[in-house]
Amino acid sequence: MTILLEKKYIPLSHYFQAATNPSIRLTFSEIEQIMGQNLPNAAYLNKSWWKKSKPPAKHFHAWMDAGYRVTEVEPDRYVVFEKADAKNTAAGTDEEDKDILLIRTAEHGDARSLALLQKAVEAESNFMLYGKDERSLSTQRVRKQIIEWKQSGHSAIIIAILNGQHVGYLMVIGNEAKRAQHRAALVLGLMKEAQGKGIAKSLLEKAEDWAKQKGITRLELTVIEDNERARKLYEKAGFEAEGTRHRSLIIDGKEHDEIYLAKFLD
Repeated sequence: MTILLEKKYIPLSHYFQAATNPSIRLTFSEIEQIMGQNLPNAAYLNKSWWKKSKPPAKHFHAWMDAGYRVTEVEPDRYVVFEKADAKNTAAGTDEEDKDILLIRTAEHGDARSLALLQKAVEAESNFMLYGKDERSLSTQRVRKQIIEWKQSGHSAIIIAILNGQHVGYLMVIGNEAKRAQHRAALVLGLMKEAQGKGIAKSLLEKAEDWAKQKGITRLELTVIEDNERARKLYEKAGFEAEGTRHRSLIIDGKEHDEIYLAKFLD
């Protein structure tokens, strides 16, 4: 029998399906970041909400269908999930817990976390358009952008969630003009602590899948010429250089060129 989860719990289900750790401890905030929406009040008020395992409730399928059960709940703080065979799995092994990565499109409930993430990425990178504290990103502004882009159908924000924390994003910026509806620009941001884990590659792959579904056949972006790591990433993903925008950015008083890159999906 097929169980239909409420839409809000599907990302949480995907998270547990990707997990292999015998035990997972998630704060309430991390669970909501995975979902992109708030938990119901009952989840905060009653431990029993987490312990439910029978209809008419369905939310528990998000973890139970992946073989996990709730073993500990500290209201408004954290929940511990364990594999049904966790004791057998853990016996005789000292392996560290593996990272759990979830890539999904942003929901309006991600606005606050996404605004903070963008500020954090801009604060620690010299390769973004904006520098540290150069612009104001309110939760309301980001929420409006997410909603408007979802409604437009030609643009999207894809986020990377690593172990329950938002660590990266990729914006796919499409066009309303019919003559340019086949193309979209990309803007990628990733926290330094999350680099080297294949997350940027996963974000690009998700963006390509989304773009193909929307009939977009050309993806384009710019990268600062000095950002060799990012350029290698894009070239490895199939992007090709199309030209140079000379002296296009001034960072800490120094002029930088940008490289135009593009990839055709058809």
